[in-house]
Amino acid sequence: MSEPVVVRDARPDEYRRIGELTVEVYVHGGLVSPESPYVSTLLDAEDRAARSVLLAAELDGDLAGAVAYCPPGTPYAELAGPDEAEFRMLAVLEKARGRGAGRAMVEACLDRARAAGLRGLRLSTQRNMEDAHRLYERMGFVRTPGHDWSPVPGVDLITYAYSFRP
Repeated sequence: MSEPVVVRDARPDEYRRIGELTVEVYVHGGLVSPESPYVSTLLDAEDRAARSVLLAAELDGDLAGAVAYCPPGTPYAELAGPDEAEFRMLAVLEKARGRGAGRAMVEACLDRARAAGLRGLRLSTQRNMEDAHRLYERMGFVRTPGHDWSPVPGVDLITYAYSFRP
């Protein structure tokens, strides 16, 4: 029987591996072309840790995934308003899918936003990430088509938001 997923702040000795696993998930999953300039951003987990909060998911003692939690006003918070946080670059290794790592990381981001007294949490995702969309919707996120955007030509992102009830 496997242990529950543990989500914690990433450690500096893990940054390189987190960058590599993020690239692995995005490139091998067909989300980003290996030639895309975005690959260098995905690889640079050290920068995410310095400019947001880099969280790591551990499953059975092994690194299973990572996500950047982006408080309002931080450089990686591209979509969130001043009273919202955002999460970016959620990545779960293939071997850990279906075991709760993605949900646990999203819950950790929700917990941080709630503890900070924010109004909500936002995210952008690709249209073809249907499994992720189902997860977000089951967790209470709602589509926000008015915020859909394109960071570069040919990449169209859809958005979701979670609002905390007072």
